[in-house]
Amino acid sequence: MPARRIIPCLDVRNGRVVKGVRFRDHRDMGDIVAHAMRYRDEGADELVFYDISASPEGRTLDTGWVTRVSDVIDIPFAVAGGIRTRDQAAACLGAGADKVSVNSPALERPELIGELARDFGSQCVVLGVDTLAGASGYIVQRNSGDPEKIRATPRRTLDWIREAVERGAGEIVLNCMTRDGVREGFDIDHCREAAAAVSIPLVASGGAGAREHFRDVFRETEASGALAATVFHARTIAIPRLKEYLATCGIEMRR
Repeated sequence: MPARRIIPCLDVRNGRVVKGVRFRDHRDMGDIVAHAMRYRDEGADELVFYDISASPEGRTLDTGWVTRVSDVIDIPFAVAGGIRTRDQAAACLGAGADKVSVNSPALERPELIGELARDFGSQCVVLGVDTLAGASGYIVQRNSGDPEKIRATPRRTLDWIREAVERGAGEIVLNCMTRDGVREGFDIDHCREAAAAVSIPLVASGGAGAREHFRDVFRETEASGALAATVFHARTIAIPRLKEYLATCGIEMRR
């Protein structure tokens, strides 16, 4: 297993960083560039930026803020938000993003995954999966950036991530919606079965509230990275101290 990654997540709305709880009640957390520079300096391995209102509003993200972020950081970052075409993905990569993440647009047209992998390489293509437990197991959700437009799809989560791998996705970000923003720990069981179901890196997302939660998800699953927002934005957990702690637990970290 390669060194594990610590990945702050920044939800973006109108060029500002916001954060909600279980994908609702978002509040302003500050300037996007200031956050990016801070995480660069603190030793984050990568960053992920989600324009949370792009897909629900039927638009793609504004590459202006992508360029502004790219100008000030030198660590890899992915962007997401309404990327529906090859040209829109090219614009994001051209503005400086290292990866593009697709979620609802890929559910609308799964062929998009293969088109992006063919033109830019699988290493640039991330599938974001918003997953929620239901009576018949974990089900993929769409349009999660708008509480009024969130809808369950007919797709089972494990079936969908396996299909995405076959189509050329290079990484999965598994967003466990019931854990989002509540800081009670990652959904270990779901992360474990999802990581075991695919042959590409999987990033666990949703639920981080203490350094032990990162330890548990790395010890008990094959997740290659752990993504969090609230604990980093609020400075509840400092990334350098977190990496030191995880290293003392025998987990290989990037330095």
